[in-house]
Amino acid sequence: KEDLLAHSTTFPEPISINYKGVDIFEVPPNGQGIAALMALNMLEIDPESMKHNSAKHLHHVMERMRLAFIDSRYYVADTQFSNVPVKEMLSKEYASKRRKLVNGEKASVCVKKGSPLASSDTVSFQVVDAFGNAVSMVNSNYEGFGSGIVPKGCGFSLQNRGANFSLVEGEPNALAPCKRPYHTIIPGISTKNGDFFATFTVMGGFMQPQGHVQVMSNILDFKMNPQAALNASRFCILDGESNGEIALEDGIDPRVVQKLKKMGHKIYKADGTYLVKQNMRTDIFGRGQIILRNPETGVLCAGSDGRADGMAIGW
Repeated sequence: KEDLLAHSTTFPEPISINYKGVDIFEVPPNGQGIAALMALNMLEIDPESMKHNSAKHLHHVMERMRLAFIDSRYYVADTQFSNVPVKEMLSKEYASKRRKLVNGEKASVCVKKGSPLASSDTVSFQVVDAFGNAVSMVNSNYEGFGSGIVPKGCGFSLQNRGANFSLVEGEPNALAPCKRPYHTIIPGISTKNGDFFATFTVMGGFMQPQGHVQVMSNILDFKMNPQAALNASRFCILDGESNGEIALEDGIDPRVVQKLKKMGHKIYKADGTYLVKQNMRTDIFGRGQIILRNPETGVLCAGSDGRADGMAIGW
């Protein structure tokens, strides 16, 4: 009760990196958007030599996502309680250092955090007007109906995001009074040469930074339109654990699955298959929306994920 009475809303400055000439903005810690930016910072995609969703392509993205998760799951915390080294975690020097840990031929067996200092009930909407003003909005009470507690006289339930605190004493994200936990919600916006470029999100717990990396790479590296970027089959490192099993979505070549297994990746298996059908486990791969603005004409192009309810509407 005392925590709730003492709460006040904050308006933090977003964090960003530049990827292929586009400035990509994410929510800062205690949000997990930094994981998406770290992975993109380490990513080097050459579409001429790396076919989309090939074993080589997926391996390179997965390995960078593992490295981003091991750091973010340890360092991301409430910045009023912990000194989160955001600048160092997003530096090009640190990205270069961590990138060297990726073996191009086999999966990492045991990923370790670096030293940068020397779920299903989420709702999202993306809105852009004719002048390029944009809103990226995500809201969620976390698992199920959150805590299941409805304040007297109110029509909403309280969230249960305290589930993402660490119970290891001394860690940056350790449980404490009046403190915000590691938070999964991360709406995203990007600009190019200072002008609005795209607003985007991929809802779905720890899938969110993985989804941001994959859909933005689809757009910037493989020149897909918003709907194609969302439709493309995805991978998911389950539960955001750096050494977690990897779920692969139906649509990925079965031969790619076998190559990834030979490289040492632990592939998640459901109902006897390594390729998870979209309509079987929509909670794994997330649900996204994107609005892209042509910088020359101002024309808006939008996409809405077929993995869940939603649509793109112009008026």
